[in-house]
Amino acid sequence: MVEIAEKEGATGFAHGCTGRGNDQVRFDVTVGALAPELKIIAPVREWNMTRAEEIEYAKKNGIPITSAAKKYSIDQSIWGRSIECGILEDASKEPPEDAFEWTVAPEKAPDKPEYVTVTFEAGVPTALNGKKLDPLMLIEQLNKTAGKHGVGRIDHIEDRLVGLKSRENYECPAATVILEAHKDLEKMVLTRHEVLFKQQIDQQWTFMAYAGLWVDPLREDLEAFINKTQENVTGEVRVKLFKGGLQIVGRSSPMSLYDQNLVNYDIKTGFNQAYSKGFIELWGLQTRMYNILKRKAKK
Repeated sequence: MVEIAEKEGATGFAHGCTGRGNDQVRFDVTVGALAPELKIIAPVREWNMTRAEEIEYAKKNGIPITSAAKKYSIDQSIWGRSIECGILEDASKEPPEDAFEWTVAPEKAPDKPEYVTVTFEAGVPTALNGKKLDPLMLIEQLNKTAGKHGVGRIDHIEDRLVGLKSRENYECPAATVILEAHKDLEKMVLTRHEVLFKQQIDQQWTFMAYAGLWVDPLREDLEAFINKTQENVTGEVRVKLFKGGLQIVGRSSPMSLYDQNLVNYDIKTGFNQAYSKGFIELWGLQTRMYNILKRKAKK
């Protein structure tokens, strides 16, 4: 948007965020960092409008409002759909079915499970059930398939950056499947140390994106590490979809660190089990020393 604003010679940047949410932070911080000369205009926030006043303003000015938008506040992209406001503000109430569009209620999902196979190349999903697809088409197709089985509904309490807690509902069928499949494949091809450290990096990267700090240099630094780890994340993951749930039921990779011969209990392997005794002796050394001192202190 900043690129377009500069190309068109715009002098201002307008958005419809309220003063309660996170999007205002993302817009304002990013525009302020990339184009500080642009004036940021936020009518809803500046006029301190209620939702009812927003709808009334739209009616007066010929701005179309969908029936769903009259009941809920909805944001959506190809990756997910968020629903809030209205009856959802009562955190004790189950969301009504008319809040959802991408997923069926799990109890109404097919009585037979469906299996999908997601193929990854260097961390990027490239095929679904063996069919090569560009990422956009893959996500669109998986949204329909997983949504049909009620997969991808999320209902949780969220902490907004401005300090408020909010009740949020999401639909993200494809994202749910892809992220779980990707995480499982990573466990097969990355070392234990990479997996554990990447969890910390992923958490910080997620916060940076969520908190409107996308153009902060730390996000780029973290991403350099993430991109490096993805070089070997190539393979296939088989997922079972059934009644609102998903289960990883198989995975394979040419870069796998999993060696069936090493873990097979029925055959002799190059792994000398006798070495484990010495390892355990050293691994638990400090734990034993601590407990010896603890027992002495009690006497």
